Amino acid sequence: MPILLLLLALLLLFFSIAFYLYRVAFFPKRYTYDETIHLEIDAGKINSFDSFNNWPHEDLTIQSPFGYTLRARYFPLEGSTKTVIFSHGITITLFGSAKYMAMFRRRGYNLFVYDNRRHGMSGGSFCSFGFFEKHDLKTMVDWVLEKTGPGSLVGTHGESLGAAITLQHAALDPRIAFAIADCPFSDLHELFKLRLKQDYHLPAFPLLDICRIYAKLLLGFDLLQSSPIRYLSSVKTPVLLIHGQEDTYILPQMSKDLYAAKTQGPRRLYLVPGAAHACAYSTSPDEYERQVNLFLDEQRIA
Repeated sequence: MPILLLLLALLLLFFSIAFYLYRVAFFPKRYTYDETIHLEIDAGKINSFDSFNNWPHEDLTIQSPFGYTLRARYFPLEGSTKTVIFSHGITITLFGSAKYMAMFRRRGYNLFVYDNRRHGMSGGSFCSFGFFEKHDLKTMVDWVLEKTGPGSLVGTHGESLGAAITLQHAALDPRIAFAIADCPFSDLHELFKLRLKQDYHLPAFPLLDICRIYAKLLLGFDLLQSSPIRYLSSVKTPVLLIHGQEDTYILPQMSKDLYAAKTQGPRRLYLVPGAAHACAYSTSPDEYERQVNLFLDEQRIA
């Protein structure tokens, strides 16, 4: 009897810990626009948001195919029919994409930023790490193509969570001309294993298995399906992978694995010396822009 009680207590403990981890993972903190601005400036990732605020733009509310609204901002450039859509990282907002915009503006692109689901001013009750978000990104591509007309060009750029969404979307939507993924995770299950070990000093088994059950039953998706590497072999779209060599949050090996997994179509890998997570651009802005331009020029993308 004592053994049975001990087993039941352990089981209850595992399910309780797993539920806490499930809440932390799928219901992340939401920063406001002002908080994102301060975080980006304080981290030295951008000096000013003047261009972001002063360039002519349209503030948009776009309906997600899942019933909630998505907040976006579109920066048109007169006469341009090419656009890049940016997806930001976890917890922050569309303002987190501002630092990447000028390099594409210099190439004559329209610019489009938006809040991912459960981020900023967008709806959606939880984060699915790309499972639902890739369809939201497809909706953004729909909007841009309708706006810019037949024969127009659309590319994507994502950071961290946004990079993983960008890659999962590329497997879904062959209309895009290119995808740039800055510090993506290759597989959500593997990322959670790493974070459990580094942040909580806990084993993956059985906690991730229980989290997976919670996600399936309560959120309606399987976390094993939030896996860019699972789909990348089918992607023919040109892909540029960028990763900081000193990233300990999402290891650079994940981008190396993604690079190896992309067996169809052009690919390029740029590893940034000395860069921590989501700091590749702020660490080497000139070289970052050079690598982006080199990638686009190699693929003869305008």
